[in-house]
Amino acid sequence: MQRPLRLVIMAGLALVIFYFLQDALFNDDNYIKPLLQEREEKDLSFRSRSNSPFDDAGRRAFTNLVYYEPNLDYRVKAEVEKLTKQDTLLMPLTNGSYEPYLRYGTASFELEGEQQQLMLYRKLSGEKDQLFVPFTDKTNGFETYGGGRYLDVPFEEGDERVVLDFNRAYSPFCAYNPDYVCPLPPKENRLRISVPAGEKTYEVAEKEK
Repeated sequence: MQRPLRLVIMAGLALVIFYFLQDALFNDDNYIKPLLQEREEKDLSFRSRSNSPFDDAGRRAFTNLVYYEPNLDYRVKAEVEKLTKQDTLLMPLTNGSYEPYLRYGTASFELEGEQQQLMLYRKLSGEKDQLFVPFTDKTNGFETYGGGRYLDVPFEEGDERVVLDFNRAYSPFCAYNPDYVCPLPPKENRLRISVPAGEKTYEVAEKEK
């Protein structure tokens, strides 16, 4: 066998091995442990005076948030299509006012056997290395906060794909305290499916204790 052909075969085998190792990476503790650690750290921050959405009485009563069990089916890779014309959306807030967000592009992906699409937003005064995805789904008002949930999506300019990790979907602070003002997910980010992943409502957490 000629040397160039042997190198091609070896390279092909290496790619196959990498593919299976990559899948294994996200099916073991390398994914689950950091996720659970993040959840523990959030509980700790909610008990602190400086980072908690609760008042003093609420902090004393708080024990932990409740989540769906981690499910890798809800960690999806999405194709990014940058908008040719990136306009500014005045996103409605819970107090009736508005806050400007840049409509950056769309994220297209498959979930529950169907093609889905969410708009990716950039906070005009936020971090440049992530995009903001407020969304609603059919769990809202039942198992999750009725006003929808959020995703913060790591992103670098020029990326053609992003990972939407719904296991990290979180509720806004106004889910715990009506004194906070939070963005409401726009109509274009209303999913017609249930997304049983990420954070549940705080009321559900209280009932399950």
